[in-house]
Amino acid sequence: MKLTIPVLVASLALGLTASAHAAIAASAAEAKPLAAGARAPAVTLRAVDGSEFALAAAFAEKPTVLVFYRGSWCPFCNRQLAALGELEPKLLALGYQIIAVSPDTAEGLRAMAGKNHLDYRLLSDRAMAASAAYGVAFRLSPELEKSYGGHGVPLTPVPGGEGYWLPVPTVYLVGRDGVIKFAYSNPDYKVRLSSADLLAAADAAAK
Repeated sequence: MKLTIPVLVASLALGLTASAHAAIAASAAEAKPLAAGARAPAVTLRAVDGSEFALAAAFAEKPTVLVFYRGSWCPFCNRQLAALGELEPKLLALGYQIIAVSPDTAEGLRAMAGKNHLDYRLLSDRAMAASAAYGVAFRLSPELEKSYGGHGVPLTPVPGGEGYWLPVPTVYLVGRDGVIKFAYSNPDYKVRLSSADLLAAADAAAK
């Protein structure tokens, strides 16, 4: 079941190639996250211990709340993931698992999990494989590079290219069939999907 609520949801990104350069947007506002109804790309990422983790295999096991966040350094991401941890029992009761993806290194993933007391899975997307495939990756402008660098933010280089990138904060609900049932994305990183709206979407998609 698809659920649409009045939020910023980008349209389906068409024509994505395997090249990160082809899929990276020039800004957060120009990113084109996959929309509800699209098939979730089968991407392999890295777990905290460095092992490979296949998203497709995880999706096939149970419905998934898939979250893209900017990193453990981002206070808005910390609040979002902590709130997600508090919501986890209700999501588990509906049959969901939670997977959160960021450009963080393994050290950053451990820091995020530790300070927010998270039990759900955190994955590293340093190579931008998932963020590019899902249409949420964007290139930082020189101004943002300077601003973030000046604040000590650990920027992630664009794989095989110049500059740095981040993902637009995005939340997906993916069914066991590998189809996206719900999508929320907002280029304003300060605005996140509320726990109440996520739970309502998860409940509707589970029926």
